[in-house]
Amino acid sequence: MDWQRTGLFGAILVVLYLLLLQWSEFDERRQQAIAESNKAANELITPTVPELESAAGEQEFPSEIAEVETSGETPVTQAVESKAEVGQLVRVTTDVLNVVIDTQGGDLVRVSLPEHLVELEEDGEPFVILNRTASATYIAQSGLVGANGTDTREGRPLFSVSKNTYQLGDGEESLNVDLRYRQGNTSITKRFIFRRGDYLVDVVYLIDNQDTEGWRASLFGQIKRDSHNPGSGGAMGVQPFLGGALRTDEENYKKLDFDDIADESFKSSFEGGWVAMVQHYFISAWIPNQSTSNTFNLRKLGSQDMYILGFTSPQVEVPPGESAQIAAQFYVGPKDQYRLEEISPFLGLTVDYGWLWWIAKPLFWVLLQIYLVVNNWGWAIIILTILIKLAFFKLSATSYRSMANMRKLQPEMQRIRELYGNDRQKMSQETMNLYKKEKVNPMGGCLPILVQMPVFIALYWVLLESVELRHTPWILWIQDLSVRDPYFVLPLIMGLSMFVQQRLNPAPPDPTQAKVMQIMPIAFTIFFMFFPAGLVLYWTVNNTLSILQQWVITRRIEAAG
Repeated sequence: MDWQRTGLFGAILVVLYLLLLQWSEFDERRQQAIAESNKAANELITPTVPELESAAGEQEFPSEIAEVETSGETPVTQAVESKAEVGQLVRVTTDVLNVVIDTQGGDLVRVSLPEHLVELEEDGEPFVILNRTASATYIAQSGLVGANGTDTREGRPLFSVSKNTYQLGDGEESLNVDLRYRQGNTSITKRFIFRRGDYLVDVVYLIDNQDTEGWRASLFGQIKRDSHNPGSGGAMGVQPFLGGALRTDEENYKKLDFDDIADESFKSSFEGGWVAMVQHYFISAWIPNQSTSNTFNLRKLGSQDMYILGFTSPQVEVPPGESAQIAAQFYVGPKDQYRLEEISPFLGLTVDYGWLWWIAKPLFWVLLQIYLVVNNWGWAIIILTILIKLAFFKLSATSYRSMANMRKLQPEMQRIRELYGNDRQKMSQETMNLYKKEKVNPMGGCLPILVQMPVFIALYWVLLESVELRHTPWILWIQDLSVRDPYFVLPLIMGLSMFVQQRLNPAPPDPTQAKVMQIMPIAFTIFFMFFPAGLVLYWTVNNTLSILQQWVITRRIEAAG
């Protein structure tokens, strides 16, 4: 009868597993169908005269300009495009960036990353980070405001270009894309400078003032975006931060999600600084002149689902007959913490490890060094987990020794509960006497574990935040450590390891607590089925090493007794 019950239970588990695989396959097909049905709506909007006329007043046209305070000048708060002037799209291709620039204002209206694909497949499409579509807006704008600003209430400048396609050629290290505009006797060139292998773009305004009067204006740069969430982990998966971030005089890294910005606008002035839009693995950020005092503004546009994150630099004056340049930088790409740290102080903190960053950053450095040797992020995770377990070997041994001693006392504790079950005070007294007699500290296993927890939590965030793990394979069916195991094998192994580890621990004295502990391996298994495979791999290896160490210590203590 027992083997029949066991066989039936096993069959049920197999059926549930097959149903889970079918559901996973169905969900992937459904998501693909939705993506295909929305493909037309997600194509880049190409401005034409009819479209501008019919779309007048919609959020894609015009562009809202950040409020600028200028000496004695009326602040420019909004620019409305002229229907008669229509920009053209300029396409720029480098080895790491595919960029589309709208000559109306000179905005970056689409940026894709050929080195980072949407899906891990042979002919995968480049990941699109900035885009102006019928269903979503995420663009980078810049311009000049003030007495002689090109961006005014009457409209934004329509630049001219010598050609509409630019490409970084073989052997070239940089590429200049010049947009030209004539303002009376003043010639203005908006130059984008792209470099090989770099996601940082220089945006330089070259001012040649041949007028009889001085020229004055301020540079602004801003990210205009709706609250659309590109998604990363699904409803049950991990949900990293999505929203704005900047450095202030008070905080090296200040985060403001869309709800924060909608509740209260942020405005502050300080030297240097940066402002960024952060999402899982990727970031866009404006970095103004670091030697000037810049004004930063984060706000929601009225009742629209649209947000502005930008800066305004101090006013620059160009005397008659002279030339000058005003510049800022724009980063759009992966969250490479070492490159971001080179660009501006504390910009690397957008690789958000939480409050344990001071532990996480050294852990990532070690992980990177291991990867450079083994050339596989999966094996690097396993080796790093082993190194951490070795570093805490003695602390873990103390904890497991205490647990083993508690497990050894289980029969005597059970006898005490049976004798004094109706007298809780007497039962507690006899239990404490037993601990004293056997020289066992019931809390001895807790402190060593608590000491190790910050390290393991920090490693969790390292594996979650590192773009280096995106679309990287380990072995066999694990071809992407940043997404869930397609066959749920690792989560099932992890759940089994939790169950075995639990069996090695002493049972909780409270029956209710004991039942909760029995459910935990099942709950964690379901939860981890939707976690990235890299995280599950780390947790599984850590559990396995803990089981081995705990089993050896328990057997030694039981043999000695």
